[in-house]
Amino acid sequence: MRRARTILRDHFRLGLSMGWRRAWLFSFPSLAPHFSFPFSRLDLNRAMRWRKISLMGVGLLGGSLGLALKRRALVGQVEGYVRRESSIAESLKNGAVDRATCDLGLAVDDADLIVLCTPLAQMQPLCQAMLPHLKRGAIVTDVGSVKGSVLQELTPLFQNSGTFFVGSHPMAGSERMGVSSAKADLFEKAVCVVTPDSATPSHITDEVETLWRSVGCRILRLPPDLHDELVSRSSHLPHVLATLLADYVLGPAQPPEQQMLCAGGFRDSTRIASGSPEMWRDIVIANRHAVLKTIEDFAARLEQFKDLLRKADPNSIGDFFQQAKSRRDAWTPPSDPTLNE
Repeated sequence: MRRARTILRDHFRLGLSMGWRRAWLFSFPSLAPHFSFPFSRLDLNRAMRWRKISLMGVGLLGGSLGLALKRRALVGQVEGYVRRESSIAESLKNGAVDRATCDLGLAVDDADLIVLCTPLAQMQPLCQAMLPHLKRGAIVTDVGSVKGSVLQELTPLFQNSGTFFVGSHPMAGSERMGVSSAKADLFEKAVCVVTPDSATPSHITDEVETLWRSVGCRILRLPPDLHDELVSRSSHLPHVLATLLADYVLGPAQPPEQQMLCAGGFRDSTRIASGSPEMWRDIVIANRHAVLKTIEDFAARLEQFKDLLRKADPNSIGDFFQQAKSRRDAWTPPSDPTLNE
């Protein structure tokens, strides 16, 4: 009786998300000969990749992942966990999830994959609270911009629990926030870094990589500490500099005419300063050791340029700009250059 109730419950959920006829075939494939197919069997197989994926947080990244999974018919049900009742209607209206709830246990119940899409500081308490509700074999991953501290905090929680955690970081994002800014193609051509623990079974890591490949990402495996060192230069330092520049130039100490002279260069250089303060607070604190080292290295380079200016040597200053231009021109962005991770 319990198994029958479970099947009917799952079928009802699938019917809401993928249509009733496809849901019957998903739950009872032996019925396939009795149906005429308005869709290909390949489409049906794609829909059967995962029965349920739960998104912990339905903002820009979580919402974009939900849209991407649904567009490709990769999952029977996308469930969203949100903190506020007001976010439920917004998540459903956007189409990013099939169902949204503030009930954590309900959100992760029977999920094959759970993706943490919250600020870093919320991940550990969230995992502690949801762990008793996870089914055996469930896989948890995340979209966090820092990997070392996340793995240190989360890996022990999942050891010997019958569930698994694998860190991941899709290098995609925007200065815009919220599910209203989510896009189904956000992850296409983006690099996704996966940082498995040495004890993680290979098939579990493969499943996380399949998730990100399925929405268009290219996979790069890295040790967590190396990931954090690299993103401290290419992602975290640029955000700190953009924030400082915006605060300095647009601050009250400057004359009112200052803002009138802020044109395209200033706009492009400071765009990412409009990102979520809560998210970036957590990022720089979690990766503070790497970010501090990067700031020190950058400050030394800035001092070198100050020396060039004091000497007013046109050849050296020209070489400074030419070298940076050549390196920038030779660089090929791994994804859409409007993205900011």
